[in-house]
Amino acid sequence: MKTDFLQISNGEAIKREKIPHLSFDNFYRDALSIVRVGGKVVHYFAFSDKGKIKLMAVLRKDKLKVASCDAPDVYPSMTSQCEPFHMFEREIAEQYAIRPEGHPWLKMVRYHANYQNRQDVFGNDYTRDIPGNFNYYAVEGQEIHEVAVGPVHAGVIEPGHFRFNCIGERVLNLEIQLGYQHRGVEKMLPGVDTKRLPVIVEGIAGDTAVGYGLCMSQAVEALSSLQADAGAQIIRTIALELERIANHVGDLGALSGDVAFLPPANYFGRMRGDFLNMTLLICGNRFGKGLVRPGGTRFALTGDVRKALNERIFELTPQVKHVINLLLTNSSVQSRFDDCGAVTRADAEKLGLVGPAGRACGLPYDVRHCFPTGHYGQLNIPENAKPTGDVHARATVRGEEILQSLEIITTLLGNPVKTSCIENRQLSLAPSSFVVTLNEAWRGELSHCILTDADGAILRYKVKDPSFHNWNGLSMALRDTEISDFPLNNKSFNLSYCGVDL
Repeated sequence: MKTDFLQISNGEAIKREKIPHLSFDNFYRDALSIVRVGGKVVHYFAFSDKGKIKLMAVLRKDKLKVASCDAPDVYPSMTSQCEPFHMFEREIAEQYAIRPEGHPWLKMVRYHANYQNRQDVFGNDYTRDIPGNFNYYAVEGQEIHEVAVGPVHAGVIEPGHFRFNCIGERVLNLEIQLGYQHRGVEKMLPGVDTKRLPVIVEGIAGDTAVGYGLCMSQAVEALSSLQADAGAQIIRTIALELERIANHVGDLGALSGDVAFLPPANYFGRMRGDFLNMTLLICGNRFGKGLVRPGGTRFALTGDVRKALNERIFELTPQVKHVINLLLTNSSVQSRFDDCGAVTRADAEKLGLVGPAGRACGLPYDVRHCFPTGHYGQLNIPENAKPTGDVHARATVRGEEILQSLEIITTLLGNPVKTSCIENRQLSLAPSSFVVTLNEAWRGELSHCILTDADGAILRYKVKDPSFHNWNGLSMALRDTEISDFPLNNKSFNLSYCGVDL
């Protein structure tokens, strides 16, 4: 299939003049033709350049491809032809008042009571002083009722609103509204020095600080002609896998608690702390903040640290295996997990699910395998696809990935390497350039995209958390389930509010 989109590599900086700038009709045609035959949307966003609004799309299939075009005020919605564009078109309309005519459900991705007037796009009054009167999907019927949850929740949780349409206890539709703590991160990033980027980016989603720091660092390295040495690449890999393990272990513990199976809940809770403390041992922060920086890492793996990590992993691995087996083979757990919140592979394809949520539905995609960066090109990353798409599949994928990550770390610790520790510093970026970086964070495909202007300043910094793809997967999982199963399904996805509330 021939298109005018340019093939690019993950983490490769290119001059913006090389990116095809198409007519909108050709851009529209080629983007649809790629995604209709199994391609997926990595980025689709708008940006302002010299007073003009432009659109840019980064798509993936077996390769990454990019193109741009001038943005019309109104254009025929791609979503009406091809579902994976759904959230991206809503975000563009929200941020730049560009209307995708014929979009099946055009409403804001984020709650913007204090944003700017978007009445011309959404038909509701979003002024600075009046909270938006959001339209929610409504199901008609005499016995239909709605259940509203949030945005303020009973537990220690970020704000998000869930609107259930139910008949009795059966959920017909779940609509999710985010953005109640909108921070303006994407607007902030172009205006700061490169020295401040790591601190801001690591704070976007604290549970993915290593993943975010890695995407940013690789993008800045490409734009400033830096390269992390082999030792730093290995340390980054170990840190990213520790982040994956700690979060997956925590999720399995929370799932255990949701079905009142307390022994594994307690074991997993304790072991999560053990893995967080391993990251603490490497860099002095349990979440890995301050470790990854453009050009390498700020800390090395000394012989004593490597020995301590090996001893802790050797001690914990049989415990982890035992507790995962205890959870997933228990008959009462299986009765709750099996067939609960199932998403078909066909629906997962249309929604563009990524990470464990996608692999649980039979989609084998893993950035570490398909678009490897750093040391991952030297590793054999197995495919963990499962066919059922239910809570049990999502839990099983996490369990398998924990054990695989433990094996990866053990292998890397067995080969001592040296690295030159670097400190955070101000860097000059290549002018009029573009780079996109993808990494397999613990929730799935995390991607950052940077465009610079003629002076080397950041023109647009686009962030995409894997949750941006997966929130609609949670909504689909709740269809035709009991409303009491929502906490279990919600935790089996465990998506990021702040990763979307940019």
